Amino acid sequence: MIKVYSTPTCPWCLRLKQFLKEKNVEYTDFDVSKDVNARNEMIQKSGQMGVPQVEINGTWIVGFDKPAIEEAMKKTSK
Repeated sequence: MIKVYSTPTCPWCLRLKQFLKEKNVEYTDFDVSKDVNARNEMIQKSGQMGVPQVEINGTWIVGFDKPAIEEAMKKTSK
């Protein structure tokens, strides 16, 4: 399961979601500007407040780090 933590005005968040769409990857998007529970979960688990953040089966990645995202996706597809 892939969770994206983002805000509507973040350009890197938009790039991350576009990247996942291009890879035909399903994900759940949490708008942390409105969803306080998701924002608190994100901060608690990653220790970071910046977006985007993505959780891929327990692996947290802060920022649009394409190589790290691809690597985490490879591990989940095995």
